[in-house]
Amino acid sequence: MINGVINVYKEPGFTSHDVVAKLRGILKQKKIGHMGTLDPNAVGVLPVCLGKATKLCDILSEKDKTYNATLLLGLDTDTQDTSGEVISKADTDSIMELSEDKVFETIKSYIGDYDQIPPMFSAIKIGGEKLYNLARRGEVIERPARHCRIIDITVTKMELPRVDLHVTCSKGTYIRTLCHDIGKDLGVGGCMEKLVRTKVERFSVEDSITLKQIEEFRDNNTLEDYITPVDEMLGNYSKCMVSKGAEKLVYNGNIFTSGNTFLKMNHEDGQIVRVYTSEGEFIGLYKFNSEKQIYKSVKMFL
Repeated sequence: MINGVINVYKEPGFTSHDVVAKLRGILKQKKIGHMGTLDPNAVGVLPVCLGKATKLCDILSEKDKTYNATLLLGLDTDTQDTSGEVISKADTDSIMELSEDKVFETIKSYIGDYDQIPPMFSAIKIGGEKLYNLARRGEVIERPARHCRIIDITVTKMELPRVDLHVTCSKGTYIRTLCHDIGKDLGVGGCMEKLVRTKVERFSVEDSITLKQIEEFRDNNTLEDYITPVDEMLGNYSKCMVSKGAEKLVYNGNIFTSGNTFLKMNHEDGQIVRVYTSEGEFIGLYKFNSEKQIYKSVKMFL
């Protein structure tokens, strides 16, 4: 079984679930999960966790993400992108009357904390049912706003009615809803025309590989070169090695004391560390209790 994270380039027409299903066939293993859904028409970075790395999905899904998007002003759709049914369309004069300065200022006003109402066409569950299932039946229900953060928006090109945006945001942000809200604020409506996710954590679109390439690398035995090991994904945590005598404890996920470490560590109370055997095998994440001088298991990766 392959363990680690692979940077997949999600192509248009595939759901994130489709990518996972295809990888299960390509790699002949079931234990696979992705970090952060991309809409079928969107493309770009989709980090996929393999084997033991699936335990990272909840940790890495929290990471900020970066996108290149095209906002199309003057058009409202039920999906908030150009794939949906048109709800309303502004006349050309209304759009052309907008000044570039006003468009720029409105877009920039979204930098910071932002309470966003998720679209009906989304995988969010309310009352045990996914919103897109309700939307396909023509139902529209009230959705609670979700807090997100727009870290930065850069306008890279403006040729009205289209505006190209470079957006860095927190997890759970819908870029098509951002486009919709900007259009609403400008009084002409708006939706998302294109979306490319360019970065998630350390993974960039330039380094991503397609499903076809993954098959090729599998066949020529070079796929390992494109897989990031589990412990490297947790490089922000301090490293702790246990002594030979304590290895049985950590293999079973048991508590060990500071005296069991290979070298004396100066960890702070509550600090989470990566634990390794004396031979360098990665075991998992442990939390240090300074009062008791013990390390307790948080997440095991054996």
